Amino acid sequence: MSSPISDTFAQQLQQMRTHLIAQLRAQRGGQIGRADAAPNPHDDQSSDRSQLGAERDLAQALDERETAELNAIDAALQRIAAGDYGLCLDCGIGIPTARLHANPTAMRCVACQGRLEAAQGAGAHPTM
Repeated sequence: MSSPISDTFAQQLQQMRTHLIAQLRAQRGGQIGRADAAPNPHDDQSSDRSQLGAERDLAQALDERETAELNAIDAALQRIAAGDYGLCLDCGIGIPTARLHANPTAMRCVACQGRLEAAQGAGAHPTM
């Protein structure tokens, strides 16, 4: 991928990263962690334990999703720095620019991504 195109995607990925981090900080109440920002279950004796458990599970799921999204952005930035951004990790062909515009963290071409998802749906667990 040419340098000007890689630079464009690098800027887009940096903006995505900055926005996600700002969003996380806002949701977590500034610099404190999600656990610190979460309501203390002992503060409200009338709270339903199952509701507290569900809120804790939701917070954990959101944390995992946000971490995965940050990891994907960082991995794409590393591929740009290494000079192999836009190449499918499985087959090595160029990922179409339209796909990268739609999903700048894409690691695979559509065909290879489809095979990966089909394998995962069949119960196989190939490495990403």
